[in-house]
Amino acid sequence: MDSPLAARTPEEPAGGGMPPEAPLYMPAQDLSTRPYRRTRSLPSADVVFARLIVLCVSVGVTVYGVYQMLQVVRFASMTFLQGLMIGFFAVSLAWIAFAAGSVIAGSSRGRDRIRPNAAPPETLTALVMPIYNEDPVRTGAALRAMAEGLAGIGAARHFEIVVLSDSNQADAWIHETAAVASLRAALTGVMPVWYRRRWRNVARKSGNLQDFVMRWGARYEHMIVLDADSLIEPGTLWRLVELMQADPSLGILQTAPQLIGARTFFGRLQQFAACVYGPVIARGVAAWSGDSGNYWGHNAIIRIRAFAESCGLPELEGRTPFGGHVLSHDFVEAALMRRGGWKVRMTTDCAGSWEESPPSLIDVALRDRRWAQGNLQHLKLIGANGLAFTSRLHLGIGIMSYLSSPMWLFMLIIGFALSVQAHLIRPEYFSRDFQLFPTWPRFDVELMMSLFWFSMLVLMIPKLVGFLRALASPRLRRGAGGVIGISASFVFEVILSALYAPVMMLIQSRHVFEVFMGRDSGWKPQRREGGSTSWQDAWHYHARHMVISCMTGIVIYLLSPPLLAWVSPALLGALLSVPLSRASGSAALGMALARVALLRTPEEIERPALFMRRAQLIAEAPELPRDGLRYLARDRDAQRAHIAGNLPRPRDPRGRPDPHAFTAQQKLVDARYLEEALEWFTPIERVEVASDARLLQQLAALPDAPRPTFHI
Repeated sequence: MDSPLAARTPEEPAGGGMPPEAPLYMPAQDLSTRPYRRTRSLPSADVVFARLIVLCVSVGVTVYGVYQMLQVVRFASMTFLQGLMIGFFAVSLAWIAFAAGSVIAGSSRGRDRIRPNAAPPETLTALVMPIYNEDPVRTGAALRAMAEGLAGIGAARHFEIVVLSDSNQADAWIHETAAVASLRAALTGVMPVWYRRRWRNVARKSGNLQDFVMRWGARYEHMIVLDADSLIEPGTLWRLVELMQADPSLGILQTAPQLIGARTFFGRLQQFAACVYGPVIARGVAAWSGDSGNYWGHNAIIRIRAFAESCGLPELEGRTPFGGHVLSHDFVEAALMRRGGWKVRMTTDCAGSWEESPPSLIDVALRDRRWAQGNLQHLKLIGANGLAFTSRLHLGIGIMSYLSSPMWLFMLIIGFALSVQAHLIRPEYFSRDFQLFPTWPRFDVELMMSLFWFSMLVLMIPKLVGFLRALASPRLRRGAGGVIGISASFVFEVILSALYAPVMMLIQSRHVFEVFMGRDSGWKPQRREGGSTSWQDAWHYHARHMVISCMTGIVIYLLSPPLLAWVSPALLGALLSVPLSRASGSAALGMALARVALLRTPEEIERPALFMRRAQLIAEAPELPRDGLRYLARDRDAQRAHIAGNLPRPRDPRGRPDPHAFTAQQKLVDARYLEEALEWFTPIERVEVASDARLLQQLAALPDAPRPTFHI
């Protein structure tokens, strides 16, 4: 097959901001039948060994914990509530034991087995960034910084930038067009920059990527999928291409991105945790996944023909939130890729892959609502025909990551009910006729305490292993403030995580409840900077959490003061949820902790050149116009560039014209001044005007409203 570079010419025309179409067929997969697939290789010995470790730790810890729990209460006289409590405890303990076993398995993992070829790959790779009402200055700066870096290592000719917009706000769209024009001008002679905005946002991000693959996919051999906040070092981008070329059966190669750039208190808390614990967790997942790894939706390279062949997502039967388009598409695409016989691997040796974290607790909660619905939707997909067992396990982990919160909540409720029962109901000492000796109620408090601390130890294993790894790493130790600094940060993070955990439990429990009640999450853009949380917002979002904690604490104190001490760790975080949420979005608090070397990461001491270049470009970028339509109406060059840089609006179906274009046109006819028309347009009408050269010319023909005159 000819190299994609062979057919590429510098004067290749762009139609509406995109290159000539190069279609690929991408059929929707039938999940009810077993597909024809390439031969899947058997797992290697080290993968089998890692899976054996995970299995032994998970089963061993769970069996031991359940056995000890049965000793706490007498099995023969166990009540229904006690049995329910033990059932939830068994599942919860198995969940944290699996995480511990995964980390232990990862500590025995060697380096990646894939080795790049000696010859440089002659391929064309798309740097694909899907966006949805994002800040185009930040996304453009990131893409330009990566392109310049690739040019610096002589690899730019192997890449093209493709921005795929699903934005549905006129101002965001106009800003994108202006930013892309600026990016294209800055990278002239360095790297082509393509831009496409979809008119209909079918299937959200997965549909955005599928549209690109089906219309332009044959132009490229690979695509590196980026989020709006993604940054990947040029050397890492090039290495990903080399690794894909070294193994023709590799379909997806996922990096393990680190967090960077956080300034708020909660953002820096997440950033430190990802820096210290994230690598050991990623190595564990990579160890037992082998060639049946997972895909996280970004910071990964994908073989486009394999993706088109295997990863067409079907529309699920039923109503949302369980039916309709697949929301959390990445896990499913990885499972389908493996189902088709392609390898899906995670590389933990490619450093220089970053993303940003949500700035506050409320921002995390809003994102988690969408993630909860997407992962719970996988309940309809986990039994699909032909999936590898490991792929089903990845889907199950995603489901359990949200079901674990209501399970923990149910355990607390059952424990509370057992306490009420013990306080209000008199024990029955002689439960049978002619019983000579009484049956004494049995509850081994000492054994229960031992079991509690055992569970805490299992829960802490991933954190402890990550902490020990950080102490052994000169780079991490130096960047986090030395042994004392990293130890203090570790203790601080553990305490704060324990306080935030009950709040997240209540938030995620509500999310799960809403999903099962049939409420759709919608699709809202994510806030990626700022993050300040007002007292009013914190109170509005968390008042119920404080009330629940306070009322529960009062009732428990009246029933059994010693029990209040037992459950106080779970109640304290919820009781303090409002100030904790308020503090979470504080950049002042976050930077104050940085000055005393708390929650510090190496990237805060030695800023990566790529990150600094992006920050410089953001600072130097001209301010975007506040009103995009006014900008196009008064700047004819910008108006022409906007129309030329976008694909034409698709025609309406015969007999079903879009009414918004008609109402927008009539308002333009009725308006006497530009300000009048801009005030009358609805958000949808603004988009219609921005898409039509004729309507934009009508808008530009309107004069400005006369300024009022004052007579003295």
